[in-house]
Amino acid sequence: MLLFLLAIATLLLGGGAAYLYRSSAKAATWVGAGTAVLGSVFGLVSAFQALAHGGTDGLRLAWSIPLGSFYIEIDPLTAFFMVPLFVLAPLAALYGGNYLYAYKEKKSLGPPWFLYNLLIAAIAMVFVARNGILFLMAWEIMALSAYFLVCFEHEKESVRKAGWAYLVASHIAFALLIVAFVLLGRGAGTLDFDQFPNAFSSRSIGWATGNTIWILAIIGFGLKAGFVPLHVWLPEAHPAAPSHVSAVMSGILIKTGLYGLLRLLTFDRTPAPWVGLTLAGLGLLTAFLGIAMALQQRDIKRVLAYSSIENMGLIAFSMGLGLWGMAQRLPEVALLGMTGALLHIWNHALMKGLLFLSAGSILHGTGTKDMERLGGLLRLMPFTGSTMILGSVALAALPPLNGFVSKWLMYMSLMKYSMATETAGSLMAHFGVGLLALIGGLSVVTFVRLTGIVLLGAPRDKTVTHVHESSKWMTGPMQLLALLCLVIAVIPQRTAGLFGGVLQQMIGWEGMHSSPEWEWPSASLEIAGAINAWTLLAVLTLAAVLWVRTRRFVGPQASTWGCGYVRPTVRMQYTGRSFVEMIAEHLLPRFLRPRTRREAPRGLFPAGKADFESQSPDPVDQKVYAPFFCYWADRFSRLRILQQGKVHVYLLYIMFTVVLALAWASIRTWFWGVS
Repeated sequence: MLLFLLAIATLLLGGGAAYLYRSSAKAATWVGAGTAVLGSVFGLVSAFQALAHGGTDGLRLAWSIPLGSFYIEIDPLTAFFMVPLFVLAPLAALYGGNYLYAYKEKKSLGPPWFLYNLLIAAIAMVFVARNGILFLMAWEIMALSAYFLVCFEHEKESVRKAGWAYLVASHIAFALLIVAFVLLGRGAGTLDFDQFPNAFSSRSIGWATGNTIWILAIIGFGLKAGFVPLHVWLPEAHPAAPSHVSAVMSGILIKTGLYGLLRLLTFDRTPAPWVGLTLAGLGLLTAFLGIAMALQQRDIKRVLAYSSIENMGLIAFSMGLGLWGMAQRLPEVALLGMTGALLHIWNHALMKGLLFLSAGSILHGTGTKDMERLGGLLRLMPFTGSTMILGSVALAALPPLNGFVSKWLMYMSLMKYSMATETAGSLMAHFGVGLLALIGGLSVVTFVRLTGIVLLGAPRDKTVTHVHESSKWMTGPMQLLALLCLVIAVIPQRTAGLFGGVLQQMIGWEGMHSSPEWEWPSASLEIAGAINAWTLLAVLTLAAVLWVRTRRFVGPQASTWGCGYVRPTVRMQYTGRSFVEMIAEHLLPRFLRPRTRREAPRGLFPAGKADFESQSPDPVDQKVYAPFFCYWADRFSRLRILQQGKVHVYLLYIMFTVVLALAWASIRTWFWGVS
């Protein structure tokens, strides 16, 4: 616990010092990034100690806040989430030092570094808080610091809109969580987390209240995690934030929603069966809509944001399978599902952190994140391009990268459930395998499109000039993240071996590692690791053979065949839209297809120009949220007549309200005898 407290103190003091040095961009950067790295190192050591030794380490201090106490604790679940936080945060800080320095002439760099360190400290406090008031305070600080980081380029209207969407979503989630904690506290008689399990086990929290708490938690935490249809803030906020902040938000911040659901599971060890089914169904819906929308975006960071929605859906789906296995008393299904979810939480933090940093490097080196303007960057930015390819292979869940391993466990969990039952659930499990395969296929196409359009061919826009590779301060963290993806891919069983304490907290199964059922995830992990290792060896061998055979070969120099055109141009390349046109138009449901507007030339000798426009708006945002908010905004705007701007009018409102309240109290007393 001492190391953790030292980490928090380093982050907060370093952030404050960076703010004080705001007049000097260089000093603010060194202090802010340096203390972020140092504090994260302290936190990472404390997290690994907790994972390695198990058990808990807590601190409880008196607090004058009603119902509140400064009660923090590091247990296996907390340590599990702290590891990706304190791995990604320092790498993003090193990257951000160079990334933000480009804004030194336009903005003061002290405030963003203060907010970045505050964000990391607040996320860590969310993980360790063991009192409802402390948890909600840390949650709100996390939300507000992320909001100000999202609005770093607030002079842009799109950024202000994204920040507003994020702020509204965060406070709706906050309000729902307040209600959930009120219900928990009323049943337990306290807001300290250590009393909540007793309240559930002793039935102090009734069946109806328990289900209400789960509904509020799924909606409130699901808003933060980006579950469909609560996801609309995410594809707006992540592209708007600076790229190192986007990496932390996608890799860690949205997973605080998953942490909240898993923490609630440690309170209620026997949730109703509908909880697992709801999470599994919601996860599949989220994953499908997320990857279907990612397939059509032209903004690189927006592609990655929708991919984050897909991966949150996959994790929720795997968690739901684990809970359903627990409800059906199928320990193999429960272990495979939960292990797959936990491993994918770590994997996604590394993979998505890597790709958001790659996208930021491209923006830094080209000045744009519009893939329809880019092309040929692998030759001009080899380090960024190679790490982007590795991250794309990992997110597409292809061997030999780590995304394949956790996806493999999800398939194994579904197959094990289909073999363990002969009811209609077996048919649904086979249907789930097919839908999971469809999502995986769309993911492969999405990242082939992303890497192919951006990295191969030739630049599609002549205005994209002066392309340059990023500095080592930016490419170094990306390469380290790629290396970690490879390590987990080759030895996944060693990685999952750290999850024993977390799984025991989730499933409540003593002696789990010595049980025969543990052989299922262990064997599946060994198989996936072997597939990755042999695939990696084959790829490296083939690359070495090709390099030896071609290094001295000099072929004839000739122009590329132009398909019959004498002067081929870059416009003849595939665009991102044309690459997926067949899938988008014929495979996706109608409400997910892109909207197009065509203006074709007319006549034998047309004088006008042809025009074509394609848009891929989010259907939930366009069909549900936008009409709802516009309708009520119009209705409430009519109340502006009450806002006169005159003090005596407002005093009249107050007097009128007091008179009405006194009149109502009198009526209740006279007619019903209520005082």
